[in-house]
Amino acid sequence: MLSTDTVSLHHLHVFAGVAAAGGVRRSSESLHRASSAIARSVAALESALGVALFERKGRGMLLTRAGEIVLVRAQHIEAALREVRDDAMRMRGRQGAPVASLEALHNERRLEVAALLAEVHHMPSVAAAIGVSQSAVSQAIARLEDALGQQIFTRTARGMVPTDHGARWVVRFERALADLRHIRADMAALQGVLEGAVTIGALPLGRTQLLPMAIAEVHGRHPKLRFQSLESPYEELTAGLLSGRIDFILGALRPDPSQGLATEVLFEDRISLIARAAHPLASRKRLSLDDLAPYPWVVSRGGSPSRQALDDVFAAHGHPLPQPLVETGDLALVRGLLLRGDMITALSALQLHYEIEAGWLRVLDLPMPGTSRNIGITTRMGARLSPGADALIAQLRASSAVWR
Repeated sequence: MLSTDTVSLHHLHVFAGVAAAGGVRRSSESLHRASSAIARSVAALESALGVALFERKGRGMLLTRAGEIVLVRAQHIEAALREVRDDAMRMRGRQGAPVASLEALHNERRLEVAALLAEVHHMPSVAAAIGVSQSAVSQAIARLEDALGQQIFTRTARGMVPTDHGARWVVRFERALADLRHIRADMAALQGVLEGAVTIGALPLGRTQLLPMAIAEVHGRHPKLRFQSLESPYEELTAGLLSGRIDFILGALRPDPSQGLATEVLFEDRISLIARAAHPLASRKRLSLDDLAPYPWVVSRGGSPSRQALDDVFAAHGHPLPQPLVETGDLALVRGLLLRGDMITALSALQLHYEIEAGWLRVLDLPMPGTSRNIGITTRMGARLSPGADALIAQLRASSAVWR
């Protein structure tokens, strides 16, 4: 939901035009507005942000440091919305539907309505979330569709669902909204204050030690920052990352990340075989894969990095693949099952660090060669993160040094 003090996309568009032209009067022609209207928009944006974006000089208007930072955000937003309009223009060539100017897309409320509707598929729910009438939601979508000359949503048995091109466009809308949200945090950072929210897609390995450690350190220095951790499957997290709803993903890196994603290795980890301290195999030395045969498994779902690594070890030694009694990505369930019976799991020892340190669980004496995997950070290529997200990533780099 947009806050009441959200920066206006319209004012941001005008500001970018003035910055490109070097002055209000010079931008009048490209923006198709009177100089007085342009000056009011720039003043409104400066007032909303509480900073001067330009130094007014006799030879023109020069960007301040704050103005330079805001301009980068404005350019990212313009690029995302231009991709949408260009896509609509290509479709116009085939179908003849008119497409409005890029400026018509600079309406934060309409973009948010489209993004929320794509998520919940239900206009009354969108209206309730934003605090407007259902007719206002319907009108916002209609105006977006008129501007782009294409239907963005279609009514189905599952509710209002984006069309194929509508789904592509909503991703760009969400990216624009993410950059818009970060502007106030950028301005606060100029004053030495980090604020706003950081959203992390947390894969299992990072949740136990690394992420809590880094959040605690960053919070100690920047108490106004807030953090949100999302524990969805990897595919859902990457979708959120590409749309800008998630700042970065922390955990095991995929060997072939999706197009548009960038990865950074923090450290290398490998899986271990873990069981309860009283397990029949816990005190034995130099175990073999044959020794594991009588015991049930609780493992990650098929296709996950740890599961694939486990299967590869068994296959390399000519053994049948482990047949799990339980498949789960829920660490609490894994912990509970291990402590209540003779089940075995294959996970990073870091994920069960506290239970192993307390003596409740034990790493079995059976090394798992070839199960190394890179643990790190995944971001959207070309994304400009918030100062808070940058600070947390810097701390993750520092905190992970102990495992390198």
